[in-house]
Amino acid sequence: MNPIGLMKFITSHPLNRAAPLQAVGRFARWQIASRLVGGPIYLPFVAGTGLMVSRGMTGATGNWYCGLHELDEMAFVLHALRPGDLFADIGANVGSYTVLAGGAVGADVLSVEPLPATFERLSANIRINGLEQRVEAHCCGLSDRAGKITFTVGLDTMNRVALPGENLATCEVPVMTLDDLCGDRRPVVLKIDVEGHEVPVLNGASKVLDSTAVKAVLIETNGSGERYGVVDDAIMSTLSNRGFTPCRYDWEARKIHPVTGGERNTIFMRDPQAMEATCRQAPRYSLVNGSV
Repeated sequence: MNPIGLMKFITSHPLNRAAPLQAVGRFARWQIASRLVGGPIYLPFVAGTGLMVSRGMTGATGNWYCGLHELDEMAFVLHALRPGDLFADIGANVGSYTVLAGGAVGADVLSVEPLPATFERLSANIRINGLEQRVEAHCCGLSDRAGKITFTVGLDTMNRVALPGENLATCEVPVMTLDDLCGDRRPVVLKIDVEGHEVPVLNGASKVLDSTAVKAVLIETNGSGERYGVVDDAIMSTLSNRGFTPCRYDWEARKIHPVTGGERNTIFMRDPQAMEATCRQAPRYSLVNGSV
């Protein structure tokens, strides 16, 4: 995102509406401090948690600028989970959702990040928040079968399964299925952010998805699978056929609205009415710029 677009995003973010100048101040302080320090900096996050952040981590810095970078989706995770629930963070990157669920809520977390360098940063954020006993982290990918897959490296949150013949830096990583990873465990909420590889991940999760213990699946539906010849309709049909309804979450009213098509991120819910009741009963969580 270019500087003008980033500034518009920050000042127009719903959590910054009441104090846009303070948001600009957080942006300016980060730009200065990150250049002076030159390495990871601890930034406050949600409800007493924090993230170790370095320059170029767009998702993590977005949390500092805006409280919650992906507002509706992150607020949903905070409101839908309870202490002791199991949350699966597939494509964890440096751990924003892992820390939300494990640190702020007190849920147990299965955290999966395939790239070794990013996994080190994820592990650091697990340690800095004292979550070693609550988070089970795996340095691997997920797909429809066990094996190895080539991933891009150096693209921050946009790293993905590499296409044949691409002139990009890559590395080979082991993959397994979500069914094998979970065993007899069933996450209450799944977050899947795998930059277009969603359908193979879902195809390797038939036992998990067939369980009524799984209440919601938060998944990208932004067309990124088209580079692999897969359209978002395949995600919609896979989850709809298992009894999930595509929805969006209104964090402010704590209301759930069914949608007919995917948005950038779609939350598929097994029972939207029951999930709305759960979200309404959740406590509020403090942020750097307010609360949700």
